[in-house]
Amino acid sequence: GIQEEQVVPARYRQEFLTIAWEQVHLRSIFPFQYFSIGASLIPFIEHNDANRALMSSNMQRQAVPLSRSEKCIVGTGLERQVALDSGVPAIADHEGKIISADTDKIKIIFSGNGDTLSIPLVMYQRSNKNTCMHQTPRVPRGKCIKKGQILADGAATVGGELALGKNVLVAYMPWEGYNFEDA
Repeated sequence: GIQEEQVVPARYRQEFLTIAWEQVHLRSIFPFQYFSIGASLIPFIEHNDANRALMSSNMQRQAVPLSRSEKCIVGTGLERQVALDSGVPAIADHEGKIISADTDKIKIIFSGNGDTLSIPLVMYQRSNKNTCMHQTPRVPRGKCIKKGQILADGAATVGGELALGKNVLVAYMPWEGYNFEDA
């Protein structure tokens, strides 16, 4: 017979089954693989009402870039990876030194061979969704940079992390039990 260690829970055609390990073809390694990117960015999603989580992930998709957005105080840890995967922040390919950092381009001299590279920055361009795309340099002139360092942020990134809005200080006061769903 099949031992208990050889049987695992699995998903098959939107159903959860308990099957033998040998029948599994693809294994989900990370728990966030079950959710979309928008849903994975909701802190403590397991404690939220499903309808509110659905509204939240849709609202994130509709977020308008701000001129001065802030990194979230409470996050899930995926904000950096989402920002990097979007391709919006300019990232250093090699080690080097910043020659100049203007609003329209960043010039770098590489440490190894002394070659220079000019990285053009996006300046107030219209996106397909009629929002503003803009990159802001984050490195000063003369600074030594490492490979993978953030050189410029986009409209919805701060320090290479996703920043869709502002942090707001909110206080809740109980009012005879009528506002139990407001948090």
